[in-house]
Amino acid sequence: MKLELARVRGVTEGEALVSEEGFSPRYDLDRETGIISRPGHAIQGESIAGRILFFPTAKGGIAAGWAFYDLVGKNIAPAAIVFGTANPVMVQGAVFAGITIAECPTFAEQVQTGDRVVIEPDNMSLTVHGS
Repeated sequence: MKLELARVRGVTEGEALVSEEGFSPRYDLDRETGIISRPGHAIQGESIAGRILFFPTAKGGIAAGWAFYDLVGKNIAPAAIVFGTANPVMVQGAVFAGITIAECPTFAEQVQTGDRVVIEPDNMSLTVHGS
């Protein structure tokens, strides 16, 4: 199945990790391990390393830029981040760190954790292959 992307930067392929809750790399994540660590977060205990993350919204602000860059340096960064609605600070942080980022308002009911996903900026699409 192909989904249309509203915005995208970077091409990548990987395993989806889907959350019903927003994301802040500063407050929701253990930046030493790459594990979602905030108690009660919808995907608490999951590793983001090498996965394509799906969140409805971004949380937080200016700290995202250095937090994403730090994750890359520790080899625990996600392969990509897809937000239902992205914000400029998250986009700036991902671009600065070299992490693929996209906006796809329609992913929520069509992508599940474990699905194989390909993000293709040339045709503004995200292809879901199922798990």
